[in-house]
Amino acid sequence: MAARSQLARPLFAPIGSSYERWARVLSLGQDAHWRQTMVDGLALPARASVLDVAAGTGSITKLLQSRGHRVTAVDLTPEMILHHPGPLKVRARGERLPFPDRTFDALTFGYLLRYVDDPRRCLAELTRVIKAGGMLGMVEFGLPSGLWRAPWRFYSGVLLPFAGRLIGGGWYQVGTFLRPSIEGFHKENPNLEGIWRAAGLVGVRTQQLSLGGGMVMWGQKP
Repeated sequence: MAARSQLARPLFAPIGSSYERWARVLSLGQDAHWRQTMVDGLALPARASVLDVAAGTGSITKLLQSRGHRVTAVDLTPEMILHHPGPLKVRARGERLPFPDRTFDALTFGYLLRYVDDPRRCLAELTRVIKAGGMLGMVEFGLPSGLWRAPWRFYSGVLLPFAGRLIGGGWYQVGTFLRPSIEGFHKENPNLEGIWRAAGLVGVRTQQLSLGGGMVMWGQKP
């Protein structure tokens, strides 16, 4: 298993039962807006077949299902997917999906690329299972710039760990992990759109949200 993938299970296993509630609170309610924006931007046809990778407890899956789409959920961490409400759930890594080529109409994922060693190769694998013309959508933490960088660093580096210690149940570890993880990811991958294009995607576009604290991306398989 890749080194960064090894981080995911011990980090998320203790928080599966409380993930959605505290993720909403600690993101100041913004995470739902990010997911909504990403799904809206996919412009899916009716009853599309969608693979939701790094599905966790089903935040994106439930949004897709509410619109009538047929969703298969994939996650690496059994303690997270145990709390996923969807009927079709598979334990697997995003870098090695157990599906044939061109299986799904679209693919979504959230907070995945920070946990893989090679984002381009992972994106190529995600693209492999989409049909020609299919869309891929991502939700991820952004990195605010300018005047908003200092308040973001204080919130993510001081207030999140403090809140995590109060919440308990593994949230302190999440709170201390997030800022270095986000900053490291964007430092190592300053041109994410270029990485998406190198993975074979076209029409790649990015939207920064919540003063730069969130970002969504889309691309299409040619």
